[in-house]
Amino acid sequence: MTELIPAPRRVVAGSGEVRLTVHSRLYAGTGAEGVGHWLRTVLWQATGLPLREGRELDDTDIDGIGLQLDPGLGPEEYRLVSDSSGVLIEGGSAAGVFWGAQTLRQLLGPDAYRKAPLGRDRTWAVPHVTIEDAPRFRWRGLMLDVARHFTPKEGVLRHLDLMAAHKLNVFHFHLTDDQGWRVEIKRYPRLTEVGSWRARTKFGHRASPLWEEKPHGGFYTQDDIREIVAYAAERHITVVPEIDVPGHSQAAIAAYPELGNTDVITASIEGGTSLSVWDNWGISANVLAPTDNTLRFYEGVFEELLDLFPSDFIHVGGDECLKDQWRQSPTAQARIAELGLADEDELQAWFIGHFDKWLAARGRRLIGWDEILEGGLAEGAAVSSWRGYAGGIAAARAGHDVVMCPEQQVYLDHRQDPGADEPVPIGYVRTLEDVYRFEPVPPELTPEEAGHVLGAQANVWTEVMEDPARVDYQTYPRLTAFAEVAWSSLPAPAERDFAGFERRMAVHYRRLDALGVAYRPPSGPLPWQKRPGVLGRPIDGAPPNR
Repeated sequence: MTELIPAPRRVVAGSGEVRLTVHSRLYAGTGAEGVGHWLRTVLWQATGLPLREGRELDDTDIDGIGLQLDPGLGPEEYRLVSDSSGVLIEGGSAAGVFWGAQTLRQLLGPDAYRKAPLGRDRTWAVPHVTIEDAPRFRWRGLMLDVARHFTPKEGVLRHLDLMAAHKLNVFHFHLTDDQGWRVEIKRYPRLTEVGSWRARTKFGHRASPLWEEKPHGGFYTQDDIREIVAYAAERHITVVPEIDVPGHSQAAIAAYPELGNTDVITASIEGGTSLSVWDNWGISANVLAPTDNTLRFYEGVFEELLDLFPSDFIHVGGDECLKDQWRQSPTAQARIAELGLADEDELQAWFIGHFDKWLAARGRRLIGWDEILEGGLAEGAAVSSWRGYAGGIAAARAGHDVVMCPEQQVYLDHRQDPGADEPVPIGYVRTLEDVYRFEPVPPELTPEEAGHVLGAQANVWTEVMEDPARVDYQTYPRLTAFAEVAWSSLPAPAERDFAGFERRMAVHYRRLDALGVAYRPPSGPLPWQKRPGVLGRPIDGAPPNR
């Protein structure tokens, strides 16, 4: 019962238990019907118990389950009471009830996460307990990069289930990059006809001599996106799409060459006769041209996206935009002079600022990586602080909202151990304990400035993750530690009870087993999880904490 993850705010244990049987009922009050449908479905799959609908809260029979709203609780706050009358979950909203239902599932034991009963008689029981709980942050995010290695729709739905099980509520969907365009845009069909496939793929770090010599790609139809967004919403997860501009855009330029700086380069950087979707990792020199045609094109892209994604926030990337082509381009230089800008950094700020105003006029908010601070931050924009804490600190002090996702702390492509068996070792060593001691709010911020920290996000970049098992290995169990950091009110990093977290993880690994997660075991990679001879890019020493 005490092995709950994330750790609740308050737990009071009772004596006894609620036993669920074929006679138990589930009542969902007004506003909680969707949670009731979800809970009845997953528990029926795992237990075989029908949990028939109760007509009133006192009609759940003994040992039933009740779900209802309590306007006195915060939006995602919940209260779970299990006693002699049954189990009652109350939430300040349907989201609060849903997070309480996730806690109930944990209380039932790891087998409650299976898709079918195990075929043996067993007792399904919830210990008598009172739990009061609420999240620390309203943005508890996971970013999944599907541009470098594509994740089919069913895999995305699985990630959403795993996020829900960990009380994460923002799915940052990285849909475009140099290596692939992954979302159907009906008015621009070549984005997926051409931009969604590359001829081959680097295996390992970009310095690796290994290649997978076959096409790689895929994309989501607009109906796929609607399904993903609806599936997420049922789990109280917001999907924030990312369309990268003005850098990381080679796949789009390969599909529509006029988007590129055609007065500088019309051939690929490898010297071919036409630019193709990039097959290597790193930062492409091919960036969008700062022309009216480019602006109108991407307005068309975003118009279709706004119909697909109801999220308040739209992510526009804005990171790692190499400006060499702009420096060499007469068209770009003429635009700088026309606008009275100082340099190429201000040109990028103008580009981002255009879409900030465009999105704001349609009731949405722009968010971008912390490079959008360079050359002046667009008014109303929010920042994903990835290059450390500095960008987030600067943005918060300037009154902008921030999501903290510093590379050195919560980039889950970074290696988990210094050992030689660690597969494709990238970056700094970030152990489970390191992630558990991550603190999203920099101590330099005043309380008012800290109020601009919306929350935190763990980022899963997939350059060296060639299949779902590799994504699982890099993501888990570290995402579990991150989820507790984002949800629970923990002490200062040095004072956190990591030994207690490890004790709770001993049970949580069994939940991950039931969910089919190919996580990294505490003892190290299993033989089939290793990648001997595949070059990575390890960085020695402790990462900077700034």
